[in-house]
Amino acid sequence: MKRLVLLITVMCAVAMSAMAERVKIIMIPDHADAIYKVGEQVKMKVILTDCGLALNGATIDYEISEDLMPAHEKKTITLKGYETTIKVGTKKKPGFVRVRAKVKHAGKNYSAMSTVGFDPQKLTPYTEKPEDFDEFWAKNLEKLKKVDLRPKMELLADRCTEKVDVYHVSYGNIGGSRMYGVLTMPKKEGKYPAVLRLPGASVSPKGGDIKHAEQGVIVLELGIHGIPVNLEGSIYDDLSSGVLSNYQMKDIDDVNAYYYRRVYLGCVKGIDFLLSLPQCSGKVGTLGGSQGGALSLVTSRLDSRVKATAVYFPALCDQEAYMNNRAGGWPHVLKYEGNRTKEIINTVRYYDASNFARGLKAPVFYAFGYNDITCAPSSTYSTYNVIPAPKQLSIGADTGHWLHSEQVEAMWNWIIEELR
Repeated sequence: MKRLVLLITVMCAVAMSAMAERVKIIMIPDHADAIYKVGEQVKMKVILTDCGLALNGATIDYEISEDLMPAHEKKTITLKGYETTIKVGTKKKPGFVRVRAKVKHAGKNYSAMSTVGFDPQKLTPYTEKPEDFDEFWAKNLEKLKKVDLRPKMELLADRCTEKVDVYHVSYGNIGGSRMYGVLTMPKKEGKYPAVLRLPGASVSPKGGDIKHAEQGVIVLELGIHGIPVNLEGSIYDDLSSGVLSNYQMKDIDDVNAYYYRRVYLGCVKGIDFLLSLPQCSGKVGTLGGSQGGALSLVTSRLDSRVKATAVYFPALCDQEAYMNNRAGGWPHVLKYEGNRTKEIINTVRYYDASNFARGLKAPVFYAFGYNDITCAPSSTYSTYNVIPAPKQLSIGADTGHWLHSEQVEAMWNWIIEELR
């Protein structure tokens, strides 16, 4: 059996290696941390390899842009050897500049990017905070308090392990709706901290977090669409391309009917659900990435019972930045002039994660990557900068809309320790 496992492991390693691209475009800024002062000139070394060996004489097409904004410089150069240096230039205001490079070799296209920051610690959100922002959400929370929890738990026996019980759960939310999720809980009798794990933008089933439940944490992996999260995958595909297509824009012209109103309040109700569990120690945290990162910030701001907040590359951050010639966050609503109506801008301001970040009190673990082309680093860093709570920053200079495994491990270790 051990020999079979070893053989399979080797075969998988070979298969993964075979999938790796042979040509590498290595881009290295001349500052080790990729951070510069405003006005400082940037140079970037570019090295080309083919199967680990020098790739000489290739032609490189590259473009330079400010974060996700249109390119302001495009050039083509032919290398004499296998490396060159690009003069990236500078920036007059805090923010990010990105270089994208492309090479065609042996009939195939290869690409890479590298992003540098200019005084990013000085970035602040452009998105305005309405004068009645706190009052608006306080009134909504009062309405939420009147909603009965009406929790339901169904044991998923086929998913349970020796150490963890797995449940499909639901609870009441505003407007007669329900929130659904998968709860994983240690079987051993005792009191445990709990984490509300919030989803990225998708319409999908949930599997549950057995790994961290085995480490002594109750985890509720939440869905946001008011539908069960244990159905056949094809159902979610149909919903995603049908009634839930582009859900992030639904009723965005009405601040009281916007899709995320029910979602934000449903996440807060999830804290009620976790604290209602007899096995919960009373210490609850939130964790999520992308859309889930925004929801983690929002839930923590709206519910003072949250004791720790883990966030990675949050969406819905500083969306008004696009109206000031700087990249904003997903879903990039205000990137398009047709969306810049008085009603939509008003709604964005009440739901933008940066305005929730300003009022955070629980400690925060915050991670993102400079090469993120979904949630622009200009938007995520500016949001981080206005967090008044104790905070810890984890940056991946080479990462995009993903984290290194070491960052994921550090994040979970941090939130578990905070909730002990």
